Order: sequence, then C-alpha cells, then structure tokens
Amino acid sequence: MKIKIFLLIISLIAGLRVHAIQTVQIEKNAVLGLNDCIKIALNNSPVVRSSILNLDIAKSSVGVAKSAYFPSLSLGAGYRQGFGERSHNRGSYQTRTLPSFDASLSQLLWNFGRTSANIRMEKFNKIAAEYDFDETVLTTIFNVKLQYYGVLAARSLVEVEKLNVQINERNYQRTLAYFDEGIKSKIDLVNAEVNLSDAKIALVRAENTYKNSIVSLNNAMYVAYAPEYKIKGTETFNLDNPYVPMSLTHIENYKKLLELPDDVSNAVYAVQAEKNDVLKNYTFEKYPYTFEKSVIIAKENRPDLKALNSTVKAMKQYVLLTKRQYLPELRGGVGYSYANNRDYADNGMNVSLNLSTTFNIMQVKNEVDIANSQLNLAKTEVELLNQNLYFDIQSAYVDMIQLEKQIPLLETKVRQTLENLELADGRYAVGLGDYIQLQDARVNYSNAQSSYVQAVYNYNVARATLEREIALPQEETLTVEDIQDYQKDLKKQEKTKTKNIKKTKKKDNV
Repeated sequence: MKIKIFLLIISLIAGLRVHAIQTVQIEKNAVLGLNDCIKIALNNSPVVRSSILNLDIAKSSVGVAKSAYFPSLSLGAGYRQGFGERSHNRGSYQTRTLPSFDASLSQLLWNFGRTSANIRMEKFNKIAAEYDFDETVLTTIFNVKLQYYGVLAARSLVEVEKLNVQINERNYQRTLAYFDEGIKSKIDLVNAEVNLSDAKIALVRAENTYKNSIVSLNNAMYVAYAPEYKIKGTETFNLDNPYVPMSLTHIENYKKLLELPDDVSNAVYAVQAEKNDVLKNYTFEKYPYTFEKSVIIAKENRPDLKALNSTVKAMKQYVLLTKRQYLPELRGGVGYSYANNRDYADNGMNVSLNLSTTFNIMQVKNEVDIANSQLNLAKTEVELLNQNLYFDIQSAYVDMIQLEKQIPLLETKVRQTLENLELADGRYAVGLGDYIQLQDARVNYSNAQSSYVQAVYNYNVARATLEREIALPQEETLTVEDIQDYQKDLKKQEKTKTKNIKKTKKKDNV
C-alpha cells in the first residue's frame, strides 16, 4: 500500500493502530483496498476528531466534579482605612492607611451526597461520550463502505455500457454492409444508427456516474485534490479488472468510441456476441447469523444504545443531585489575617466550622421537575431505539437474504440472455431473423448484466447495513484505548523533546 502519512515518525514510535490524529494523503498511483480507505477516513475525519475532543471534555468534567473534595485556597492583599484615636487623649483624632493580607484554606467536609452524585453523573456522561465516539467510528466506516461499493458498481456498469457500444458498433457496420449489398432495408440501417447513438449516450452517462462515485469516495475519506489511484475488488465484489483506476481527470477511452464507424463496403459480417464477465468468479459467504441472533448481538454491541443507557444513569444521578440542594453543606476552614497595626485585634490565625444552606424553594422544585422530565425523556429514547433497532435489523436482514437468493438467478439470466443474443445474431446474419429480434436480444443481455451488477451492489450495501445495525466488530477500526495510548505516547515524546531542548541550551551556554 502506497500511502503518504504526515508525521510518520510519530506513528512508527507509537506502534499502534491509531489513525484519527494525523492527516493522511494518497500517493499517486497507489493501490488501495477497502481497509486502506477506511484507515484514511479515520485519520482525516473532522467528525472523529470532534468526538475525541468531546471525550476529552467529558474526562475533564469528571475531574472538575472530583475537585470538590480538594481544599480551596483564598488569598487577598490590600489596604484598610483606619479611623480613630492614636492615644488616650480625646482631642487627638487621625486617619491611617493600613496594609493587610488574608489567607484561608476551606475544605468541604460533608454535603449529604451532592458531590458524590455529581461525580457519578459525570462518570456516566464520560461513558456515554466513549460510546458516542465508537458510534462515530462505526458511521465513518459504514460511509466509506457504501461509497467504495458504489465505485465498484459504477465501474462495472461502465464496462457493461462499453460492451454494449461495441456490439452496436459491429451491428451497425454489418447492417451498413448488408444495406450496400441490397440485403437489408434502409429502416434496419437507421435503427442500427439510432441504437448505436443510444448506446454511446448511455456510456457517457455511466462514465459520469463513475466520476461522481469517485467524488463521493474521496469525500468519505475527507481527501481533497486526490491524485490518480486504484482500488481493489472485495471478496464480495470481484471485478474482472482487479485494480480499478480512480481518476477525475482521466478515464480510459477506446478508439472511435464516440464517433460513427467508417463505412464498410462489399463485406458481410457474421459477428458473434462476446461474453464479458464484469464480475470475476463471483462468490460470497452466506451471512452466519440468524435474525434473532442478530438482534441479540445488536443489543450487546450497539454503542448508541449503550450511550443512551449511560445517559439514563447519568440523569438519575442528576435528579438525585437536584433534590439534595435542600440539604446544608458542612465546611471547615483555617485562615490567617495580617494588618500593619499592632492595635488591630484580628491579626493571627483563625479556625472555622460552618454549616449552611441557601436555596430558593420554588426554583429547586422546578429544577427537580425538569430533571425528572429529562430522565423520562432519556428512558423514552432508549425504548424508541430498541424498537427501531428491531425493525431496522429486520429490514436489512430481509433485503440481504432476498439478494442472496437473487444473485445466482441473475447470473444464470446473464448466461441465458447471452445465448439468446448469439442465436438472434446468427439468425440475423443468415437472413432468418429481423433486426428487431436482434435488438431485443441485445437489450435483454445488456439489462441482465446491469441488473446483475446492481444486485451485487445492493447485496453488499444490505450486508454492510446489517453489520452496521448490529455493530459487528470491524477489521480496521479505532478504539478509545487506541486514543488513550496515543495520547500517553505524545506526552512521553513532549517530555523527551523538552529534555533535549534543555540539554541543547546547556551545551550552548558552555
């Protein structure tokens, strides 16, 4: 695989499958497989990066909640304006500006479980953020798969249309020769010209669809200005050409493809239709799980379902936290005050113990009502997702099983329509069949190939959709553990870099 990765040294040092940190570009003429494209997408996706940042925020929020168990330090300095008598003589009155300094340390002793409830809530929010990250990764992988299969399908249909042009071109040349010899009528020649033009228009449309599919794949990988590269077929989508060229600026053109053929005189063509296997040795392994097993796997694996369940637990702690606002808070403290005045009585150490609470009854009541409503809303979303999950899996499963049955039948139909085209072609060549029969056979053969390719594409999409619905583990993926290990490695590298800078400065000073 030829992939140019910026900051390659960092990746090699890390020795990890961490891809969503660095920007990846594609090297010209690289040959990429499906997993390569997924890896590039995970590297480049700003959505994945946003999920990582949200996860970091959730981790920091847990730290903020835990900080309530740590003492709070208060420092202050200023001037105090003093008024009074300097001596016992009542007649002498003056004003003094007194510098002052205050320091205090306050520690929460007990707040009847408010802090612990807040910490638990933030921990559940962090777990939800982790599952949201997993959901983002799965969505990114699924999008790449869809666009990858779309390119393979579009390329296959281009080949079908090229074959159709070639057949119509030969038919036109042969009909022209027959017309010159007086064997066929003018209407056959005109029909041949029209059908050839239609075939060329269909080819142009297919090539345009192919170009758009390349744009969609590049977009799914978040790669702009991609050079020409190639992609491989997959186990369930084998192309006759194992390496599909991918370029927006160059698509292979055949000579005379978009212009009428030269006139052919004094010749009779008996051209047999040639078989073109767009898909090479197409086989696929049947899906290994039943529908019931797929639902069980989904409930065990789906990160969005786990995230919602974690959110419900967080909301329960939030309700508890809101209700405990009525309860007082016990704090202890120690402090020191100093003023530059020997007569100032508050100089020195002080110790305090304070039990207090402040709340608005109506405000707290409404906040509790809001918290309960949010909890019920989260529970409803879990219930809704469970129901949608069942029906989504059922729909994808039915589509996939249906296509598993259709594909062998469509492959047989391709062979049958080819045989029918060969027979019609032979009958027309010896004058037993008319041009309409020949064109019907050609259209049936072309449509059979297109339907076959479309069914293979639909099958791959249905299977990918089902794997997405049950969150089946992927060969190429990105996990929270990967991100954590990568961040630890970055910290080590930063420390090493700082040490090297210090050593360099010492040498320079010497």
